[in-house]
Amino acid sequence: MTEKVKENQRQRAPSKRSLATRERIFDAAEQLFSERGFEGASIRDIARAADVQGALVNHHGGSKEALFATVVTRRAQELARLRQDALALAKTEGPLTLRRILTCFIAPFIDKTLNGGAAWSAYGRLIAHVSSDVRWQHIAQSCFDPTVRVFLAEIAAILPESSQQKISTHFVFMVSAMLSLCTSRWRIAGLADSAPPQDAARDLATDLTEHLLAFCEAGFRS
Repeated sequence: MTEKVKENQRQRAPSKRSLATRERIFDAAEQLFSERGFEGASIRDIARAADVQGALVNHHGGSKEALFATVVTRRAQELARLRQDALALAKTEGPLTLRRILTCFIAPFIDKTLNGGAAWSAYGRLIAHVSSDVRWQHIAQSCFDPTVRVFLAEIAAILPESSQQKISTHFVFMVSAMLSLCTSRWRIAGLADSAPPQDAARDLATDLTEHLLAFCEAGFRS
């Protein structure tokens, strides 16, 4: 490699400042998309939230649709790794059970969205938008389906009498319930006419996760 080529590569590499600006734009887009949905968050709003010019949003994110896809994609790989690592660990600890398989899929998402800070909380809400709108099917297929198919295969091995369609149907029901736990705990509290003290919120989340797992396992077995 000649010195001229090396110099050109150095010139093309984004600076730390540019990378920091891009992350700030993606963070702002993630927050606004999660709060307002795709239609409700404008490029101008995202630029204002990121404290940049609108042209920079387009420069780093491309079109609004491309920006939305990028924001969804950037945490999907970590989530997939956490789920598959949990599944691999579970296999080393003895024969898999249905409950253990479901836990390996649900628990990493719940932990991240409830305990991973504001960014992961926003990501949980964002995924709820993606899952409820067919126009984002291509994003779901690209970001999530490879890992989902791994789990579907494991569930099918546990429930050999169930058809692939039935297992897939119950899996979608499970994902909807999982997203609801991340985005609608306020609704549960409202219907129960109770608000737990702040120091009990984590324990409540753990209890709700166990209730969710029991609910989903019963659904699959039905």
